[in-house]
Amino acid sequence: MKDKKQLLLDAYQFRFATKQFDTNRKISDEDFHTILETGRLSPSSLGLEPWKFLVIQNQDLRDALKPMSWGATKQLASASHFVLILARKNVRPQNPYVHHMLEVIHNMTPEMAQQKQEATIKFQNESNDLYRNARTLLDWAGKQTYIPLGNMMTTAAILGIDSCPIEGFLYEPVAQLLAEKGYLNLDEYYPSVMVAFGYRQEAPKRQKTRRSFDDVVQWID
Repeated sequence: MKDKKQLLLDAYQFRFATKQFDTNRKISDEDFHTILETGRLSPSSLGLEPWKFLVIQNQDLRDALKPMSWGATKQLASASHFVLILARKNVRPQNPYVHHMLEVIHNMTPEMAQQKQEATIKFQNESNDLYRNARTLLDWAGKQTYIPLGNMMTTAAILGIDSCPIEGFLYEPVAQLLAEKGYLNLDEYYPSVMVAFGYRQEAPKRQKTRRSFDDVVQWID
């Protein structure tokens, strides 16, 4: 157990936001499948998995994304693998996707699914006020996408693979580009966050800096 704890801490010390990757090194299919699997297996609010992962390996598409992805120009050019995580729109009980998740993926009976739908409405509307507009519901789904994002980056670090999460892009132009090329249905999904994976070209120039444990953690006994 001590070795496992140290393995995790070492992985977090190893990880840093890699801007420039070594273009001569590629992640193996097996390792990248493992990274994606930890994203797929991630938990989500109400178990609705409101995400999709676009693995963008086509260099022409990467080049087309560069002008509208100011925070990812180096990563788009050099990353072994580049992922755009999409957030699902309109994740509410009336959506056929939710019916599919409850009755097909979670194997619920119609009666159980109806109970879950009622509980979902209460959670989303009464507890979180998510039905104010389409954006509030999308933002809720977008928050869920950061769970697989973190899990995939941690998995990569454990495997000795570098990563970089990226929010520095123009969301609407990126969405329109992907829709025009047939990779994105704007009625179903919208871009949430990018993440690049590969092997660092050079070591970080400074040590990792974080606030102290006591500054971050407050115990209430």
